[in-house]
Amino acid sequence: MNDGNFIQIGHVEIQLVSDGLALLDGGGAFGLVPRVVWEKLLPPDEFNRVPLSLNCLIIRSEGKTILVDTGLGDHLSRQQRQFFNPIRANGGLVPTLAEYGITPETVDIVINTHLHADHCGGNTTRPTQDVQIIPAFPNAEYWIQRLEWADATFPNERTRATYLPENFLPLQTAGQLRLLNGDTYVTSEVRTVTTRGHTRAHQSVVIESEGKAALYTGDLATLAVHFERLSWVTAYDVEPLETIETKRRWQRWALERDAVVIFPHDTQVPMALLQEEGEGSLHLEPLSFVPTQQ
Repeated sequence: MNDGNFIQIGHVEIQLVSDGLALLDGGGAFGLVPRVVWEKLLPPDEFNRVPLSLNCLIIRSEGKTILVDTGLGDHLSRQQRQFFNPIRANGGLVPTLAEYGITPETVDIVINTHLHADHCGGNTTRPTQDVQIIPAFPNAEYWIQRLEWADATFPNERTRATYLPENFLPLQTAGQLRLLNGDTYVTSEVRTVTTRGHTRAHQSVVIESEGKAALYTGDLATLAVHFERLSWVTAYDVEPLETIETKRRWQRWALERDAVVIFPHDTQVPMALLQEEGEGSLHLEPLSFVPTQQ
């Protein structure tokens, strides 16, 4: 299944690529889980920050090049850089894509699981400081759930700090926006599925081909442990009880199909297989694939 930097899911080829790392407060990632518990899995630094990968996914299916999520991008303000503390050794997502022969012009579809800044900041780019922000993938159609778009364009006091208009409004101006109404097929092998909880219209991406399956969770499960343990929910989830029930449903799906489960922010376990060790006891078996870190 795993050969260097790609995994084959039936006829579909997937590549996990990274926009780098962010250093964020561990309390955000682990919510109500006490630090004395979570720090054994992911030790924080002296400022209580933990490293979170900005894992994006390239999917090649039926002649389409599909990019799922785009990381933080290249036009963070000073305040945003201070919050996210991004680390990029080699330039971020676009240079990483180039390693696989993918230029911005060759991406056909960009799927945003949701419009939080660390998942869609790379939707757009500012080539130089004296020009306006434009779509980073000029020939791509950007697929976003309609309700997520509504929540992002009319944020409230809690959400406005992460729903940044420069990350998504230029897509509408450029005529590159497609709003979805629930689960939607991208190709016959790839589909988006609504996975409510982190946001009201969060979506994940399912791949099924030739009896093989994979799930890119998005922030349904920020880290692998969030998928393994139903009660572990981030502080950022707007509907945490919905997150638990959504995870319960997709745990069963993953077990039934022996699916590869892909996580957006895990530096240690970006991909894993969910296994049942006993009645009601689940365990994630990490896959050896490690994404290119930038």
